[in-house]
Amino acid sequence: MTKAIHTDKAPAALGPYSQAIQAGDFLYVSGQVGIDPNTGEIVEGIEAQTKQVLTNIQAILTEAGTDFSKAVKFTIYLKSMGDFATINEIYGSYLSEPYPARATIEVSQLPKHALVEMDITVYTNA
Repeated sequence: MTKAIHTDKAPAALGPYSQAIQAGDFLYVSGQVGIDPNTGEIVEGIEAQTKQVLTNIQAILTEAGTDFSKAVKFTIYLKSMGDFATINEIYGSYLSEPYPARATIEVSQLPKHALVEMDITVYTNA
């Protein structure tokens, strides 16, 4: 059984998808970019975008009744691998050990010309 998760504290989906789907014991959060849900605009700069992405994910996790401590897998998409250290430092400040598995991928373009996008899988029955 699946259940769509939605909160107004994170940006609305940019297409025909859910912010997150609860499927059994797993929560799959769709890719989030640095859109401020209050303005609908992407924030400026890699640091601000990274923080906004994680804030958006956190809002979705809260709506689903979970948090970053239950994360099992992150995927990070970067416009430039040159931003890796900055993103890694901010990302790490939201998490604690044991850290989730992760992939980091440089891509040619992201929605709304974002500099970073992240998605996350959470195990909710831990």
